[in-house]
Amino acid sequence: MNHDPNDAVRPDCTPSDAADAASDTNAQSGATADDALHHRRIRSFVTRAGRVSTGQRRALDEYGPRFVVPYTPEAADWDTVFGRHAPRVLEIGFGMGASTAEIAALRPQDDFLGVEVHEPGVGALLKLIGEQNLSNIRIIQHDAVEVLEHMIAPASLDGVHIFFPDPWHKARHHKRRLIQPKFVAHLVSRMKPGAYLHCATDWQNYAEQMLEVLGAEPTLENTAADYAPRPDYRPVTKFERRGLRLGHGVWDLVFRRRAD
Repeated sequence: MNHDPNDAVRPDCTPSDAADAASDTNAQSGATADDALHHRRIRSFVTRAGRVSTGQRRALDEYGPRFVVPYTPEAADWDTVFGRHAPRVLEIGFGMGASTAEIAALRPQDDFLGVEVHEPGVGALLKLIGEQNLSNIRIIQHDAVEVLEHMIAPASLDGVHIFFPDPWHKARHHKRRLIQPKFVAHLVSRMKPGAYLHCATDWQNYAEQMLEVLGAEPTLENTAADYAPRPDYRPVTKFERRGLRLGHGVWDLVFRRRAD
């Protein structure tokens, strides 16, 4: 199943084949979560161009000052940022934000921190925040690896969402996939005991890799025998629904951090 650029959620976006080739020799172009935690500074995304619409620009100007949190290399006081103490869920790569807004509306008792680098997506989610009068979302427009390293305190998250990350379907590019052992270990360190990690993908090969990597992390336990039923809170996008009608698969994985 191909990803719909209008509603897919993609933390590490795919460039053209030409850009892929160039990024093989440029550490700043291709993000490998595994390498990002080493001494080389490699991003968890690939920059792609995108036009910001008039409505998105208006939302950036009107709602950005309230809902976009500037990146800082230090842990944030999220209770102050959200104006309350509540369960907190991190979403890495929310794309155009439709699913994020729907989940936040469904779960008003929880706070959602979305990390996304692409300005059109940030503007689109801000537009939905304004239209739906949502108060439980904040956005950081920055690399997720650096946000995890510096802005999220250890054992502070109640949940993590990673929906439809770029599958990097060519075998030579699998090393760039976000779900890698060292990245997962770092991510889990930011989760509370009992917190959940929910990943979803529409690429079977990536689903198999996710299951292997998450299953090998000793601090995580699977909530299902292998793949989990889609939780009710994760909406089915129109593109996903079309793919399912055509017989394409979607795999959800829900793991929890073991109690200390």
